[in-house]
Amino acid sequence: MSDGTLQTDYVNLYKQAFAEYRAHALWFMRPLEHPTPEDALTVARALRVEGDLPARALAERIEQACYAAQ
Repeated sequence: MSDGTLQTDYVNLYKQAFAEYRAHALWFMRPLEHPTPEDALTVARALRVEGDLPARALAERIEQACYAAQ
């Protein structure tokens, strides 16, 4: 994958997390327009702590995409 694709992956997953879990697990966070991998990892941590089992699966995908992009 190219760097642009990797960046798009974690950004898309970041946006998906807010679309699906903003009210439930990310209520205390504000989405950023241009998130960094560190921002996405912060969201992943919040999903693991505050979210349900599908949220934790999404957190794992976000983490994988972030580590691949670095």
